[in-house]
Amino acid sequence: MMRGLHYTILFRQPRLRNCNVISPLMLPIRSASGSQKSITVWEPSRKSSKRYEVSGGKPMTKLEHMKHGFQVLKDEIVSWKEEQMERLRCDPLASFQHGDYETIWKFNSLDPINKWIVSTDKDHNIGKTEAKLELSPGRKALFHGLLNTEPPKDGYHAKSGFANIMSRRASRSFKRQSYLDWNSYTHLLMRVRGDGRSYIIVLHTDGYFDVTWQDQYNYVLFTRGGPYWQTVRIPFSKFFLAFKGRIQDKQSALPLGNISGLGITCMDAIPGSFQLEIDFIGVYYDAHHTEKFAYEMYKTRPLVAGN
Repeated sequence: MMRGLHYTILFRQPRLRNCNVISPLMLPIRSASGSQKSITVWEPSRKSSKRYEVSGGKPMTKLEHMKHGFQVLKDEIVSWKEEQMERLRCDPLASFQHGDYETIWKFNSLDPINKWIVSTDKDHNIGKTEAKLELSPGRKALFHGLLNTEPPKDGYHAKSGFANIMSRRASRSFKRQSYLDWNSYTHLLMRVRGDGRSYIIVLHTDGYFDVTWQDQYNYVLFTRGGPYWQTVRIPFSKFFLAFKGRIQDKQSALPLGNISGLGITCMDAIPGSFQLEIDFIGVYYDAHHTEKFAYEMYKTRPLVAGN
């Protein structure tokens, strides 16, 4: 069912930073349970235009609210200045040369690692998988854990066993939602050291309407195991469309200007420990790669799946 458009001129909740305050303006807002609680900001719920998500936390005095709010405002102004400087440094008329690449995520400290989200089937009460994302002794991101494929005994779920890491939603200063624009590149570039398992790379392309929130483009990352690092270049034309993890009959090319985040999932149905070490994730330009979409599509009759 189509939902009505709802426009709100307010600062959004933090997407990349662990912060509860995004505005020095504070009002006590009544929670869903009816009790009044002191909070710092509210924002419209993504799932409805009538209910609201509340950014709560530990109650603070009005003076603490103001101090915290102005500090966040100061940080956002610094981020805005950095964006303007980057815009001035970039030459929109510059052409890319073969072999040019850009590092998007470099995992050499705890700061970039803490901006990623770890989730497992255990978090959803449908499994027992354990996973962590930590800084390895070699100062790289280490995604590891124990994959458990035993389904819960609830009479409803027949399969289980997955662990996932995902980058936070792309955003700009003042908590504005944004997208990663990779239109100028042809490949996803990664330097990893795996354990021989196969992992799924997930590119999220969620849009404004709820029917697009679960849209994602997937491809398999094959690791060879052993002590050696491997540099992986995956053409964007190889990614295929999926919805909630299910491959769709009707496919389309990856919209490179509409990527909201990237995830890596371990769900190869092999119980036991897993380990994936990541040096960096970036994008690469190959002047000889002209393929737009790798999969041939067929027209079907009306009212047939995939039409």
